[in-house]
Amino acid sequence: MKVIVAGCGKIGVSIAADLVAEGHDVTVLDSDADIITDVTNVHDVMAICGNAVDCETLEEADVEDADMFVAATGSDELNMLSCFLAKRMGAGHTIARIRNPEYNDKSLNFMCSQLELSMPINPDLLTALELFNILRLPSAVRRESFSRRRFEVVELILDEESGLNGMNLIKMRESFKANYLVCTVRRGDKLYIPYGSFKLRAGDKIGLIAAPSEVLKLLKLLGVLKKQADSVMILGGSRTAYYLAKLCEDAGMSVRIIERSPERCAELSFLLPKSVIINGDGTEQEVLLEEGLAETDAFAALTGQDEENILVSLFAKSHKVPTVISKVNREEMASLAGKIGLDRVITPKSLTTGILVRYARALENSKGSNVETLYKMMDGMAEALEFKVGADFPMIGVPIKDIRFKKNVLIAGILRDRKTIIPSGDDAMLADDRVIIVTAQQYFNDLSDILER
Repeated sequence: MKVIVAGCGKIGVSIAADLVAEGHDVTVLDSDADIITDVTNVHDVMAICGNAVDCETLEEADVEDADMFVAATGSDELNMLSCFLAKRMGAGHTIARIRNPEYNDKSLNFMCSQLELSMPINPDLLTALELFNILRLPSAVRRESFSRRRFEVVELILDEESGLNGMNLIKMRESFKANYLVCTVRRGDKLYIPYGSFKLRAGDKIGLIAAPSEVLKLLKLLGVLKKQADSVMILGGSRTAYYLAKLCEDAGMSVRIIERSPERCAELSFLLPKSVIINGDGTEQEVLLEEGLAETDAFAALTGQDEENILVSLFAKSHKVPTVISKVNREEMASLAGKIGLDRVITPKSLTTGILVRYARALENSKGSNVETLYKMMDGMAEALEFKVGADFPMIGVPIKDIRFKKNVLIAGILRDRKTIIPSGDDAMLADDRVIIVTAQQYFNDLSDILER
């Protein structure tokens, strides 16, 4: 597909890079010539220096032939206007980054309708939702739903005390009687699509798939099921902090936000009447301890400084806070945070690009691709994809153990009518089943792509 990305900030460049990796023809726009030079030196994209609301710039980018136009500049208003112009000039689908909470209320649907936006995207809200999911299931590092919420993919990290340390997957299935499948294991910088003889180790990040009720059952059997957080302390009064606090307030959680700016504290006090807003420097240990860090169920570091978030999160972890979450913008810092023991690290641009890649796959679905849902796992090293089995699929009715798959491909789940199946080698795929495939970055577009030719 032909895609245009307007705005080459961190989010825009990340979107462009992921879409290029998916095989799309990407053109980027930005008004800063130096940024354009930097982007073209690193990424395989066409680049145009110009204003995204200038019709001549859009014409130069061949906007009339674009299947998808993404506006990711730093201005919500500019994003909305450029999408409106792009749509009027012939672009197929338009997506605008809209971050301001004032636009993300009841008027959002009206604005999208009037501007003919295909989809608004809000990295701050996406990040807050991811954080909130962790607070609701603190045992998991990440959690995602598939097949109309019939399946969940959950990522966990094994600690030294885990009963799974040194256990192979066959023994694990025998010892813990729940209907689940371990579909991925990340060990250091290596990813494995494991089989029965694979032996788990402390420090492994494992991805497992099961029905939601079976997830909770397994976590309880493993002895790692933690109660939902009742109280949360948030460092930084950003938009993400606002969205997270609002979600927590609505869920009945106790919220405390520590923010340096007196003006921002006043705004948050008005917007979040049920939360406690503290004007102070949350990087000072005395402030955190005085405000009850050691007694809180969860701590989220959401400032704009990666290093600050990491260091304060380590301090919170040293005081035995049950759930510690860090927001990190740079991928290299996210990797470093994981290596020094912070296992719950959220990267907003990864969440945002994941949504855009899913949307692009959905557009391809109408052009012959059969991907129903896409989820990036293990920090982007693996994909879980949902396909609907067509009547022409050549392996209908064939036991899975008799099918030759490409390397690093696993059939992780089957939804048949309303029945969830964690398949064994004797199970088979039937027409109209929904099948979840886990793979190590193969960019599959059709179920038949998983077969060894």
